[in-house]
Amino acid sequence: MAIELATQFAEQVSLNQLVQNLIYASGVVGAIFVVIGLLLVDIGGTRKENSFNSGIEKVIGFFIGFSAYFLIGFAFWASQYYIMEGYTLTDTIKDWWAGGVLSNSLAQHVDPAVFPGINNFQIFIFFLACFAGIINILLHFAVSERMKASAFYITSFFAAIVSSVLSWITWGSVGPLTNLGFHDFFGVAFVYLFPAGMAMVFVRKLGARPGMFKPHPKVFEYHPPNNAMLMIGIMTIFAGLPMIIFSCMFFFDPEALAVSVTMADTSIGIALNNYAAAWAGGAMMGAILAYSTRKYSYLLFGPLAGYVAGAAGLDIYLPWQIFFVSFGAPIVAYVIYEYMQKRNIDEHKLLPLFAGVGSYGLIMVGLTHAGTPVGGYVGIEEGIYAFQHARISLMMQLVGVVVSLGFGIVTAWILSVILERTTGLRVSDEDQAEGLDKIIWGLNSDEPTA
Repeated sequence: MAIELATQFAEQVSLNQLVQNLIYASGVVGAIFVVIGLLLVDIGGTRKENSFNSGIEKVIGFFIGFSAYFLIGFAFWASQYYIMEGYTLTDTIKDWWAGGVLSNSLAQHVDPAVFPGINNFQIFIFFLACFAGIINILLHFAVSERMKASAFYITSFFAAIVSSVLSWITWGSVGPLTNLGFHDFFGVAFVYLFPAGMAMVFVRKLGARPGMFKPHPKVFEYHPPNNAMLMIGIMTIFAGLPMIIFSCMFFFDPEALAVSVTMADTSIGIALNNYAAAWAGGAMMGAILAYSTRKYSYLLFGPLAGYVAGAAGLDIYLPWQIFFVSFGAPIVAYVIYEYMQKRNIDEHKLLPLFAGVGSYGLIMVGLTHAGTPVGGYVGIEEGIYAFQHARISLMMQLVGVVVSLGFGIVTAWILSVILERTTGLRVSDEDQAEGLDKIIWGLNSDEPTA
């Protein structure tokens, strides 16, 4: 029996809509590959006595952030488009919280005059919820083996909510900073700089792990157990990110015309080639640093630093430009990392890669592409939300860096004060050295499990 669409809204479920739905769904798949890659990196870089506990805390933290985003986080990000139309955050929450009208409606039952392309927005809940969870995984790299599970899980919930507010401010086309000329194609500000800001506070509170800088009776020296797994994890991340790039674009008539999430002119081919050039540029300089210093870590830092440096401008660079920007990124990571090692600061990823290289990348967008039209929304020709009315500027890029790191610093400081007086924040050195797999789960890393 044929489905009767005469009284429904067939244009919401057309073939054109399905193609766009598949593009955004691919972004979800890419995000899941990134999660897998990050977990592989964790396995390769965490002491075997803590590896299961570290991994499972990342997984649970991911789903806490994921669930919080479904609950209400998406409503914060989507509110920029409601405000553009004269509505309020309250209106957005009514429509898009977990029990909201539009978040629970079948696409063919929603009048496009009320909300066109609703499937895309519903898929975006899943897509951005993955990143709310990824933020928690990234944060956990900075506090792994040292922060109590209860403290991390509470932090994961609030980090998801605050990062959702920050995404409204910094990522989209009509959010407060973007509409003034701040440009961030990939979400560097709320995905990378925000947890890095939190790490600035938590790392100081938690101190170094046993054996990291000085011997402990049970941990003479801290050694990553599986460097090959680190490389596999990094390449898995590399494989997942191209699908996410597709989901950072909007598509308008003609049907394959792409603009970036900030409404900057772009195209799929250029964005993907920029991504490839960013990895290549970072890998080349990383290799130079590694062989010059005889430190293999820069072989791993290099491609990641190149990607992070280029991520904010994947839509607007030309491939040769982003190659040279990314070629310089490992040097930024090198300077920060070596300084931290000399100061015995036990943090090896978020501060050199995200706080340092992420800030560098955002600033380079302002230096190299000042004046590029962004902001507003397609079809609006005048007023504060007119299509491409704003211009990228170095000043707005600097404001975005300060706001994003500031959100993380303030959030972590408030949470650390509360957690130290309630659940406690830090795992003891003795338990860290003994191994949380054994202390919490009764697992012995030297014996096979049943």
